[in-house]
Amino acid sequence: MRLASLLGPDIKNVLKEDPEALQELLDEIHAEDLADIISELDPDEAGQLLSRLPAEEAAPIFERLDGHEQENLIEQMPPESVAVIASEMSADNRADLFSVLPEAMGEQLFEALEKVDPVAAQEVRDIEKWPETSAGHLMTPDFVRVSPRMKVSEALDVVKARARERDEFVYVVYAISDGDRLEGVASLRDLLVAEPAQGIAEVMRTNVICVPPTMDQEEVARRMAKYDLNVIPVVSDVNHVLGVITIDDIIDVLVQEQTEDVQKIGGVEPLDLPYFQTSFVTFIRKRAGWLIVLFIEEFFTQTALRHYDRVMEAVQGALLYVPLLISAGGNSGSQSSTLVIRGLALGEIKLRDWWRILVRESIMGVLLGIIIAVIAMGRVMMYPDQSFLFALTVGLTVLCIIASGCTVGSMLPIILKRLGIDPATSSTPFIASLVDTMGVIIYAHVAMAVMHDTIQKALEVH
Repeated sequence: MRLASLLGPDIKNVLKEDPEALQELLDEIHAEDLADIISELDPDEAGQLLSRLPAEEAAPIFERLDGHEQENLIEQMPPESVAVIASEMSADNRADLFSVLPEAMGEQLFEALEKVDPVAAQEVRDIEKWPETSAGHLMTPDFVRVSPRMKVSEALDVVKARARERDEFVYVVYAISDGDRLEGVASLRDLLVAEPAQGIAEVMRTNVICVPPTMDQEEVARRMAKYDLNVIPVVSDVNHVLGVITIDDIIDVLVQEQTEDVQKIGGVEPLDLPYFQTSFVTFIRKRAGWLIVLFIEEFFTQTALRHYDRVMEAVQGALLYVPLLISAGGNSGSQSSTLVIRGLALGEIKLRDWWRILVRESIMGVLLGIIIAVIAMGRVMMYPDQSFLFALTVGLTVLCIIASGCTVGSMLPIILKRLGIDPATSSTPFIASLVDTMGVIIYAHVAMAVMHDTIQKALEVH
């Protein structure tokens, strides 16, 4: 964005004074930086800039813009001009464009695209028929196909021809039989180190890692990371290649999924727009729901305190330690839930591992509880008016609360996953609020067990 802030004023001046000189000014600037510059301009100025560029140069800039920025630009430009730019975009980015547009605007643009490039319009239909978070929606039908009977030199000629047509890097070529079935794959490196006279069948790998079009995009990302792939083919039930997914799209998926998970863990519904583009009304709607739920959940903590009010009053200073004790449980629960949620997201933890997690977290909860209990008892004994029994009460309470916090925090994401709900929904505030109520109940019952005589005497006096 630094380059955008520096060049933005110059580009505005050129647009006003000498629009014809714009091409020369932008020639040496990367498309990503040009997208940043356009996002700094007013929509009418950005539309004018894109209109001045050839479609093949405007397309890589346009597809790098955020969805709301694309929508604002489309409102400023004739549908025909946008359709020409869209026809030069990669098929997956073109389909993403239509998925973020309002229905009426999308239909108008699609009609224009059908007139400009019917093939590009059909590619949008082929991708849009798959669920939005599936491999089919993430793929592009642009890939290099060769015959298994070709020679390496012929395959390299195909790669060169494709490179002249498209601005995307060619990672691999796919050997497709006459029956349109995937026979094998050869990387660009395989072709370069092979002898030109060798056949593709000699250098290709037949054990191809691929995915079905219905696979969830997170699972696709995990598979590509596992096998260290830059590109992965999407194949049908009969082994026909429908398209490919490239690493740049997977990076976008990972950023998107991680952002959503972080927002859910923080107790916020996922935002559709960047922070500064999100309206106050949207923020209130996205945040108020969870705050209301969490606030109502704290009613149970207040009810528990009220229920055990006489017990707390019977022990001198007992209420002073309530915030300290329940926060320890919330913190331990948040730690466990965060570890399990992340493990589930990365595929390190499976649902069948629940019992192993329960054992591990229970043991860790007890050990961590002992450590914090010693510190808590030391804190209580610093005050001369507090008895050893009360220090023991606080210590045992901390031990039980932290152990239960670890157990609840680790099991709740697994339960939600089993129910088909995103585990990130078990946000840390939710875990903390739940453990707060448990903490008050545990505190009261430990006090009644350890300081039974003291409490009874105090109650008889009252």
